[in-house]
Amino acid sequence: MAVQLLTPEGMLQPVPYHHVSIGTGSRQVHVAGQIARDAEGNHIATDDLAGQVAQALRNTARGLAGAGATFSDVVRLRFFVTHWSPEKIDDFMAGLAAVTEELGIPQPLPPVSLIGVDYLFEPDVLVEVEAFAVLD
Repeated sequence: MAVQLLTPEGMLQPVPYHHVSIGTGSRQVHVAGQIARDAEGNHIATDDLAGQVAQALRNTARGLAGAGATFSDVVRLRFFVTHWSPEKIDDFMAGLAAVTEELGIPQPLPPVSLIGVDYLFEPDVLVEVEAFAVLD
């Protein structure tokens, strides 16, 4: 297995992700920031954070699959969310939960960062996700 996820004793708990990932494979996969657009560039889930999280993760899964990877190979996820505030966590987590089984996203998640930003790609983009994976 190219990816081992763990949370060493003494690290903050409970959280919905592992604090550490170890990638032992020789091929790295870096999926560029994915947003809520379909293959034709149509806007998906305008003004809906949960819907945009779900679509961005679906697009991330397509990028991983193109390299022969899945979410099981991911060593880190990074989310950027516009105008972040703690009140948005329920919508964010709902979007993640909506596609966890569909996309085979491990639970707990690999190490993950959620970074609040003022602005992304275009004004309607609420979230962008990057994925980093390791393959043998």
